[in-house]
Amino acid sequence: MEATTTVLAPSTLEAPRPRAMARHAATGARVLLGLVFFAFGLDGFLHFVPQPDPSTMPAGSVALVGALVASGYMLPLIKGTEVVVGALLLANRFVPLALVLLAPVIVNIVLFHAFLAPAGIGMAIVLVALQLGLAWTHRRAYRPLLTPRA
Repeated sequence: MEATTTVLAPSTLEAPRPRAMARHAATGARVLLGLVFFAFGLDGFLHFVPQPDPSTMPAGSVALVGALVASGYMLPLIKGTEVVVGALLLANRFVPLALVLLAPVIVNIVLFHAFLAPAGIGMAIVLVALQLGLAWTHRRAYRPLLTPRA
């Protein structure tokens, strides 16, 4: 009697293509960045994340947050921007625009942690990496913005 052998199609033996992995990585980065900013933006209005005791925070960070709250408009503007950008990223709509709107927020997050509260710099670096990865994915959308003459 002859033994039967199973022959698999070549496509089942191949490793995932790098392009397919990059596409899924970009989707994962977009969803993760969207969730972070949508959730923490909403927290600015609904206050569902417990806040640390101000006496345990560096004095400069308490002063900055106090000034943003005292302005009456700046903190709601920042948190509103985070909610809108997070929703756009989660809905996969206007992603290049959302990344442009998010850039100054992320720059301030990095500088806040670099100068005022160094304990959170790790998360800030992760946000920068996600932002830059997504911006690279959508780099074609930015070419018209970066032309020297209109």
